[in-house]
Amino acid sequence: MAAGAGAGLRLGSYLGDVSALSFLPSSPRPLLLAGTGSELLVYDLDAARLVASFRVFDGVRVHGIQPRVRAPNGPADGLTVAVFGERRVKLLSLRVDAAGVLLQLEQRLPGFDHWVLDACFLEVDGLLAIGLGDNSVALWDLKDRVFVTRVNSPEKCLLYSMRMWGDSVQSLLVASGTILNEILIWKLVPETPSSSLLSSDELGAAGVENRENVHLSHNNKYMAVHIGRLKEHEGSIFRIAWSSDGSKFMSVSDDRSARMWMLSCQPQDLTNQAARIDDVDIIPKLTLFGHSARIWDCCISDSIVITAGEDCTCCIWGMDGKLIKTFKEHIGRGLWRCLYDPSSLVLITAGFDSAIKVHHLCNSSFHDTLEEKAAPDGLKYESEVFEVSSPIVSGRHGALDSKSEYVRCLHFVQQNILYVATNNGYLHHADLSNTKDVRWTEVIQVTEKAPIICMDVMIVSSDFSLDKEDIIALGDGRGNVTIVRLSSPSLEPKIDLSFTWPAEKDRQLLGLYWCKSLQCSHIFTADPRGTLKLWNVRNALLSNGHAISTAQEVSLVAMFESPFGTRIMCLDVSLQDEILITGDKKGNIAAFPFHNTLAAHDSSEAQQKIPLRDRFKGAHGISSVTSVQIITSASDHIEIHTTGGDGCICFFKYGRNVKNVEFVGMRQLKELGTIQSIHANHASGNQLVGTYAIGFTSADFIIWDLENDTKLVQISCGGWRRPYSYYLGTVPEYQNCFAFVKDHSIHVHRHWAPAQDRKLLPQVFHTQFHGREVHSLCFIDPASYSHPEKSTDLWIATGCEDGTVRLTGYSASSDGRWCSSKLLGEHVGGSAVRDTCFVPKTYTLADKSCNSSVSSADILAEDKDTTYILISVGSKQVLTAWVLEPRTAENKQACSSDLDLDTKQSSLCSDISDSAVTFQWLSTHMPPKLGTNRLKADHVKRNIEEGGKGNCSAQPNLAIMEQMENDWRYLSVTAFLLKHPATELTVCFVVVACSDATVVLRALLLPSRLWFDVALLVPQASPVLVLRHIVVVSSAHCEGVVYNGDRYIIVSGSTDGSITLWDLTDTIHGFMQLVSETKPHMVIDCQKRPKTGRGSQGGRRRWRSLANSSVKKGNGQALLRSENNLSASCAAAESPHETSGAGENEAIKNTENTVSSTQSCDIPELQPLQILAGVHQSGVNCLHVSEMEQRSCSIAGTSYCIISGGDDQAVQCFVFTLAPPQGCSTNMSNIVSPPDKGGLQILGQHTVPSAHGSAVKGIWTDGAWAFSTGLDQRIRCWKMGPSGKFTEHSHVIISVPEPETMDVFHDFGCRKYHIAVAGRGMQMVEFLPPKDDSMKIA
Repeated sequence: MAAGAGAGLRLGSYLGDVSALSFLPSSPRPLLLAGTGSELLVYDLDAARLVASFRVFDGVRVHGIQPRVRAPNGPADGLTVAVFGERRVKLLSLRVDAAGVLLQLEQRLPGFDHWVLDACFLEVDGLLAIGLGDNSVALWDLKDRVFVTRVNSPEKCLLYSMRMWGDSVQSLLVASGTILNEILIWKLVPETPSSSLLSSDELGAAGVENRENVHLSHNNKYMAVHIGRLKEHEGSIFRIAWSSDGSKFMSVSDDRSARMWMLSCQPQDLTNQAARIDDVDIIPKLTLFGHSARIWDCCISDSIVITAGEDCTCCIWGMDGKLIKTFKEHIGRGLWRCLYDPSSLVLITAGFDSAIKVHHLCNSSFHDTLEEKAAPDGLKYESEVFEVSSPIVSGRHGALDSKSEYVRCLHFVQQNILYVATNNGYLHHADLSNTKDVRWTEVIQVTEKAPIICMDVMIVSSDFSLDKEDIIALGDGRGNVTIVRLSSPSLEPKIDLSFTWPAEKDRQLLGLYWCKSLQCSHIFTADPRGTLKLWNVRNALLSNGHAISTAQEVSLVAMFESPFGTRIMCLDVSLQDEILITGDKKGNIAAFPFHNTLAAHDSSEAQQKIPLRDRFKGAHGISSVTSVQIITSASDHIEIHTTGGDGCICFFKYGRNVKNVEFVGMRQLKELGTIQSIHANHASGNQLVGTYAIGFTSADFIIWDLENDTKLVQISCGGWRRPYSYYLGTVPEYQNCFAFVKDHSIHVHRHWAPAQDRKLLPQVFHTQFHGREVHSLCFIDPASYSHPEKSTDLWIATGCEDGTVRLTGYSASSDGRWCSSKLLGEHVGGSAVRDTCFVPKTYTLADKSCNSSVSSADILAEDKDTTYILISVGSKQVLTAWVLEPRTAENKQACSSDLDLDTKQSSLCSDISDSAVTFQWLSTHMPPKLGTNRLKADHVKRNIEEGGKGNCSAQPNLAIMEQMENDWRYLSVTAFLLKHPATELTVCFVVVACSDATVVLRALLLPSRLWFDVALLVPQASPVLVLRHIVVVSSAHCEGVVYNGDRYIIVSGSTDGSITLWDLTDTIHGFMQLVSETKPHMVIDCQKRPKTGRGSQGGRRRWRSLANSSVKKGNGQALLRSENNLSASCAAAESPHETSGAGENEAIKNTENTVSSTQSCDIPELQPLQILAGVHQSGVNCLHVSEMEQRSCSIAGTSYCIISGGDDQAVQCFVFTLAPPQGCSTNMSNIVSPPDKGGLQILGQHTVPSAHGSAVKGIWTDGAWAFSTGLDQRIRCWKMGPSGKFTEHSHVIISVPEPETMDVFHDFGCRKYHIAVAGRGMQMVEFLPPKDDSMKIA
């Protein structure tokens, strides 16, 4: 890694937008060169791995890469690559051998006075042409390493883009895209005396000051001659691309159009004669519209045109102007670059989200839409799109009625075998081996004139041969079930056995479900009222008797009644865990016990009704649950994955001991409107190699690669309501089939290539990150990892403008690369994340009494059994909390008895299975849509004593807070955890600052997930931009008596440049005492699932607002009033273990009868402990608080330092001590009093007025060293002194444009600081202190 100005700071990898792409000619496929930040990355396309990286510039982004095919008389294995960025150009020597790729600096060109837009090797002349932003071209002699000349176009204007074509000065063509929406085409010709007035030959390159060093090739000077001016675009020209032969070029623009132009003659026919040049015409050939935003890049080949735009789409166009295919697999602000190799049909896209995605245009995503001549030999497509009709249905058109014959059900069992069920009860077998001659076989007709309503197929191995057998279950409109066993289905299907029995009443049979765990011995039937029946058909299938006698051997084993009374849509059974999970049409899931005796082959017990074990209402909101999958784990819970019509994949866990279903997390696929199922692809050894989501969006069928976030298949079919079926092979990218019914015909899309003949290209080469600006980041404490002593990776949580929170891993070993980045979650409605906070410690609070004789060490101690919480806040006042937990296979105990969380990998970690930490969603807090009141902590006790009928007056200063219909946003958050030893309750105290200039202390009660507003921190004349907290653990004695030495201090920085401190000690003590007395978690239900913003009601458990009321139980005990938790508050809902029906309704009715309204109540206000006004001349953008090294015995107590940075470019530092509080009262009346206990003593202050060249955006200190970053793209390291005076030790230039946030992790074991900076991307920087430095040991 390159070092900065100081030897202690070393730059690490940059993770951000990819700004340049280029292929490197190699065999059998070219290597891929990518520019990201200041780095050049080299990827092996075959091995799908990064083989080399090189830091080209310091703080300058790589804008372009131009490889030189092979230097004349150069080594056979040596290649030269020109890399440029801003005003700099470097030539790198690249050697490829069996050991790998070696990159070395070959030449460094002097800096230019304008940005470099393009570079082109002129092999004939041994020159490098460099296109500059002032519409000029500089020529660099590659051998003598000097500038030859610089030719300025007579049209002096600034450019957005330039692209050159040619291999010599004589054939060089220049296309310039100006800021005036014009394209100028010009070339270089030798200057003659008569044309001296038309051109100029200048040395405009800054840094080349000695004109005597300029070598003029062949004593010739050059001038610019214009060929044409194109004015058809209505926006700035962002990119131009020449064809390989130079006969045509593409241009893309701000006007969302792409245009193709053609020269009237071949470029090689052009001479240096101006008269001949005047005869050249530029003919507009195509105008392409299809992007919804600006177009950034384009490629052109002999057969197709490719464009990439700000709308994150990559479009493939034919030469006739027709749109062939659209890829939309990137996220964020857009695609910067696209690259296409016609020889291998490989398309590369890269953009703001850091991902480099590979598309092979031979796979199913492209099908056969490309002209066949574009595919080289050996790469023809195995894609088929054809239409077939059933012999009975064919030829019938017009209106349909209930007696018409039409297709009702389709079911693929192989790529060439399709079963078709019709409205008149026919089952057909279709052999699709020959698409021109489909062979139809009528298998059976069920009860005459009865339509087939549902169908399911189970494929089993034959007991007598190696062939497979198809067991087909058919349910008709008369309520009958017909089972058909077919042998040799791939040849001529033969019916071995068929039998029918009545399962339901007329028109009451809606579903048939085989279950893989039960094989074909049992089958489920479903009716409209949520009743599920289990039938034993094993004896009937093994029978060789007649159909009538066989049907008598079918027995009803058990009945399962859904508590929601809604049709069951899907199910799964785990015999090992003896559990049945069902999903219904209204988005609910239910769990039933499924004892092994139910699946016993000789089960002859009478039918029994199985009681409900647990349920979860609104798992997918109000949308149908489409699939359920049980995943058995070795821990004390099983995992449940469900998909639904809301476009979400939900993850639950079912505790084997507690016997309940708990929501863990979810993944929302915005690209899919409804997800029908999840397909897991396993290779040999049962190793999972890929996971795919199958679903629909609008009228299209889509197969989505969940591992790489790419779209594999998109087929227009009219939506999921039509009969359809799909089939995936071992390599779904190349083996997939889809059939659907339209206009009485069956349309089949089949892409089936032999897997052994296709090497699957990985879809993503570079780690995908946020697609927009990152506003906040925080390190995840390694103490929460599975094996912190063995782990060398660091994990960072980041919050983005698009509302997503990601967990990104960085390998802190010698390679220093970003290893992975997975989506942690998304804020409701995609509201921007402004700040994140990780809570690494849990403190246990002892019972505090003035007369207590407990030791001082027990007053406030760090809890060894820590719960780790990550909190993010952002726009629309959204606050989301996640629980992070270590994942250890040997520890099967809950990491927190309060939360009942398992330390094994959680269900959601199918997304993040390679990380050392797992997580689950904990809670989401949002303001109510209407003006309602929060919890008033100081009035709760009074309300309880008065039976909830007490009134309190509202204060006018909360008028702004009551206006909830606004666009206020949270700006900052800080939090800490306290555990009450008597009640075993854990409370997470969260302080949030809002853009309406309010700062509120909230409490999240765990495990009940109840939110309470505890106090309002006043006064605040300006919004607070940053919050930090201090938890003081003290064991001081006062006249031999132990006093309450724990202190909770909040520090804030505001937009007016002031820093304020609040003392929350008495407030927190009072709230903890109040919670221990009232125990609100015993009687108030909570939110069980987050909202998705797509119609989901977030697990609606009949929430009712208790914000303005208090509820009494039947025994007279009053409930603590909770604030409005989301759009509906945590309310007295039904218990998750209730069954339903009359009991549930009665409970809700009793609750409604006991609700009594109260008037508005105010929350207590806390006055500041100290206000430091005018610390900065403008806003305090960042601050950090740390203990100082104790170097003086004369100072009593612990000293702290506050270091801050602001828009005024200054860095301030205060060193202070907190005086011990007097007394130990915990009366709640003290909350509303100004803090007159405990003072603030300033010990020292130091200011560096111009610490950065621009606004300071991030700062951190541990009392020994401090680090800051600003918009000047510098990280500065400061050495801290005992009195707060700090001096600059070193600095380094980073690759992150517009950095906004910074965090630091101190690795004491390696004596190293890891500094993460984020803004437009993220970068890691390491700092190694001097060995003789007396480092602070925390």
